[in-house]
Amino acid sequence: MTGGPPTAGLDAAGLAGLPKGRLAENVLHFVRALRACGLPVGPAKTLDALLAVEAVGIDRREDFRAALAAILVSRQEHLALFEQAFELFWRNPRLLEKIAAALLPQAHGRAGAEEQEVAARLAEALLPPRPPASSEPPQEVELDAAFTFSPREVLQRKDFATMSAAELAEVRRMMARLRLPLPEQPVRRTRGSPRGARVDLRRSLRRMTGAAGMAAPLAWRERARRAPPLVVLCDISGSMDRYARMLLHFLHAITNDRHRVHVLLFGTRLTPITRHLRHRDVDVALAKVAAAVDDWAGGTRIGACLAEFNRRWSRRLLGQNAVALLISDGLDADAGEGLAFEMERLAKSCRRLVWLNPLLRYAGFEAKPAGIRAMLPYVDDFRPVHNLASLEQVGAALRGGPRARHPRAAARALR
Repeated sequence: MTGGPPTAGLDAAGLAGLPKGRLAENVLHFVRALRACGLPVGPAKTLDALLAVEAVGIDRREDFRAALAAILVSRQEHLALFEQAFELFWRNPRLLEKIAAALLPQAHGRAGAEEQEVAARLAEALLPPRPPASSEPPQEVELDAAFTFSPREVLQRKDFATMSAAELAEVRRMMARLRLPLPEQPVRRTRGSPRGARVDLRRSLRRMTGAAGMAAPLAWRERARRAPPLVVLCDISGSMDRYARMLLHFLHAITNDRHRVHVLLFGTRLTPITRHLRHRDVDVALAKVAAAVDDWAGGTRIGACLAEFNRRWSRRLLGQNAVALLISDGLDADAGEGLAFEMERLAKSCRRLVWLNPLLRYAGFEAKPAGIRAMLPYVDDFRPVHNLASLEQVGAALRGGPRARHPRAAARALR
């Protein structure tokens, strides 16, 4: 085989050369366990893993582990989960006790919280499922709930990247009920009002005509108020993959909750998905989005995508005091080339520009990448987006006033 993925030229002869017997079955079960833990591994990677095992053999454990990791691990955050799954699946008795303990109530001590969360996901995928509940009527047991806590409160603060499959499903159901209250802004049109700032001449003359010479009170008008349009630009690059998949459920909820919400995805190109998200069924909507997007989990060209938005979409979407919501980690493959100019143009076209960045979940975050430094001076609010609590605070960021143009604002943002 020359070029392309290892399975691209796999024929009957190649399939005949794959490992047989218990080894192939064990590799297949191991890949299924990783998929249950949340790793994006499918049939193609399973065949690649079997070919890698056939190439390196099973004489040395380290070579065997490295071959599987090279095929099945595509992101840095998946490596810790793979390492624990490998040690457990290929028989490390000490880790089995640690994984079983992860199912007990957590009290984070010497072990870090992130390590225990990875162990909990692994335990949920590898340990046998609990037996179904008995048909007998349950016995009534009285418990004192004074010192207990709701699992929903825990999910509010838990990072999307560390949730188990069951927790992600629960969070998606909670996202479907989220609402984004945008403040109403005065528009050019006026409407009738008992106490307004302008006299309604037409209604006043009508009253005088029907008053038969009697004095008629004046009619008044005031400026109408309407929620501004909301334009969402969401990054779907490889570094944003886990968060973008969860945020699509949030975007589906707000798109179906209010009018004049426009959603566009960008990675290496710009893709509008508003009409796909209008479908009431979230599964159907996301299936249409997946069919429409060609650059999911690829690279990031923020400057080029913003340039296309400013050229093709800005004038039709950012009118009437629109609010722009930018969801990205700011890691640009073009090293910020032309990004400052496009960000300045975007900021001047909308009433308020809010940037949501999952990297802000880290306490020691610093604006060192060139893309982040180019974008920060032109945003009105810079907030994290990594859990439900951060999403609920987006409304407060959108309710802020217009930006204050001050030369020191950019300097303070880059400190």
